[in-house]
Amino acid sequence: MTSTVSEDELRLLAATCAEIFDAHEDGRPPAGAWDPELWKTLEESGLTLVSVSEKAGGSGGTLHEAAAVIGAAGEHAVCAPLGETALLGAWLLAEAGLPLPAGPLTAADGTGALTARRSGDRWELRGRLSRVAWGRQAAGLAVAVLSEDGEEAVALLNPQDFAFRPGLNSAGEPRDDLSVDTRPEPDHVAAVPSGTADQLRLRQALLRTVLIAGAAERALVLTLRYTAEREQFGRALGSFQAVQQQVAELAAEAAAIRAAADAAVALCEAVGVANERAGFAVAAAKVQAGRGAGLVARIAHQVHGAIGFTDEHPLRLATTRLWAWRDEAGDEAQWATGIGGRVLAAGTPGIWELITEAD
Repeated sequence: MTSTVSEDELRLLAATCAEIFDAHEDGRPPAGAWDPELWKTLEESGLTLVSVSEKAGGSGGTLHEAAAVIGAAGEHAVCAPLGETALLGAWLLAEAGLPLPAGPLTAADGTGALTARRSGDRWELRGRLSRVAWGRQAAGLAVAVLSEDGEEAVALLNPQDFAFRPGLNSAGEPRDDLSVDTRPEPDHVAAVPSGTADQLRLRQALLRTVLIAGAAERALVLTLRYTAEREQFGRALGSFQAVQQQVAELAAEAAAIRAAADAAVALCEAVGVANERAGFAVAAAKVQAGRGAGLVARIAHQVHGAIGFTDEHPLRLATTRLWAWRDEAGDEAQWATGIGGRVLAAGTPGIWELITEAD
């Protein structure tokens, strides 16, 4: 399926999101805190369910539109589970035909972490989910499970269905351990086609990739601004050749991350996330984003010097997220191993088609 949304429309959507995020920037809560006013605005604008069909209760947007919203959220270091709701939780519930509760959502892959037993029309779920994004604030948790007889299902868990142990990533975002011991209502669990959990994992990686692309763009903008405003020896910092080389490398890395993210989104939109080619593109994009995130953060801080590490400077909001997100949803080593396996399986005859996506 080819996206019918134009580039101008996507830029306008991203600009609209930026205006919303900028309006709430002065009242940004401390690390790990919840911003209910921002979330209310996002819900009222329809952005929290941007990629969910209208039939399922969403806004009916495309994956391209969701990526534009999420990329803007990454650029503005938004303190809300916007991507977890729009791209993961709501999507997973819609795939299972389950209701979408009002409020923020999150999602988790419980296929290796939860024991799922089915008896008649009731399921029993037990286990522990590690480092679930915004688990403490979620009005609903969509979790993919695998029963003892190999049946895949999705369960909608309410806050009373789990206990949480609070945690944070290096950017101060909630990453909570959830202890689950519950028997959800029958209408809160539904069987799903095989491979749904795999799609969830790919979507988690795609989400982090798009967020990294946004944060890398913010690091670049802040660095360009600093080198234009800061003076050394009577000259703008950006006029020194050594600094220009560093900034050029940063810009190249940010552009490479953006290109990889855009390519993955486009292919997922065209052929579906479940398609093998789309999965390969997501894996490659996550590797590029993870590798580039470290370089972007390093160069940005080298150019800014000590001021970039202070709580008062906005650079830390971008770079701490770059460091955190590169390791979430699988780091570059994990995804690179999967790419290597695909390349070996393709062999000499198939490697060209694999790289070029030729049919």
